[in-house]
Amino acid sequence: MRVIDVHTHMLNNAYLALLKKHGGGYKLKKVLGGQTGITKDGAPFMTLMPGMFDYELRIKAMDQAGVDIAIVTLTSPNVFWGAPRQSLEAAKVVNDDMAAQQKRFPDRIRFMCSLPWQHAKLAVAELKRACDELGAVGVMQLANVDGVSLTDRRFAPVWKEIDRRGLPVLIHPTAPPATKHLDVMKYNLIASVGFMFDTSLAVSRMIFDGFLDRYRNLKLIAAHGGGALPYIAGRLDICFDNMPACREKISERPSNYLKRIYYDSVVFQQESLELALKVGGEDKVLYGSDYPHNIGDMKGCLARVDALPPASRDAVRGGNAMRIFKL
Repeated sequence: MRVIDVHTHMLNNAYLALLKKHGGGYKLKKVLGGQTGITKDGAPFMTLMPGMFDYELRIKAMDQAGVDIAIVTLTSPNVFWGAPRQSLEAAKVVNDDMAAQQKRFPDRIRFMCSLPWQHAKLAVAELKRACDELGAVGVMQLANVDGVSLTDRRFAPVWKEIDRRGLPVLIHPTAPPATKHLDVMKYNLIASVGFMFDTSLAVSRMIFDGFLDRYRNLKLIAAHGGGALPYIAGRLDICFDNMPACREKISERPSNYLKRIYYDSVVFQQESLELALKVGGEDKVLYGSDYPHNIGDMKGCLARVDALPPASRDAVRGGNAMRIFKL
């Protein structure tokens, strides 16, 4: 079974230049250790790495790890900054570059597009262009859009078009809403804890909001093994059973919805990967590496997948990705 990496990132210098110029609250600063990081409200949440800009280095790393195909995406803060023109320009710069690399390495690279979600009409137009003209196979979406929830009604036209196309959507965390109030400026607490909170809150809200009933064709991939979702599945259910507010828009227990979303393998304990499989099912877990972030690990994430029983191993290595991305 081919190994397909569904959680892996690339940038380019043109995008970074736009972020520096128009990024608003997002700043590039030196972080502890001397590397350059992107910060929000003074808190670092993404460190720039050489591999983010070098596709030849990526292919070499894939060869060494035994990864056949990388479905690359932008990372946080995506293009959720600047006026409409700048946000759309950033999306186009990223999507055009990834499409060019897909043509350059047709057997190794696919990509999920970025969209200016805060400007719905522009986002729908760019989605159509990226899929129909550039060959995007999915969408990269952050767990909040500059602090706004994914269930906000202003994003409905974008979700409707994604659902019509039945596309996979990688729900990736970013700096959580109200970062400046969370005391996460020190110790890189956004990367270790804040990301898990951001994804878990976003997807839980989608479940309780009836989002998965409204959009039945899209395929949500909750990054980093679903954050804390597999661990708190029972808590979501008992709240549903005992709190009327949790049953306002849904009639099924949240654990049933957790079987309808997908989880990647970017976890760093075998037990965490096995829990995601137990909660989601072996047809809902996908190999991911988080390369080339400083905590990305192609070989380690794949070793944990390869330690699974054969049927689960093959599904996670690439079988599930081949199905949902139609590769």
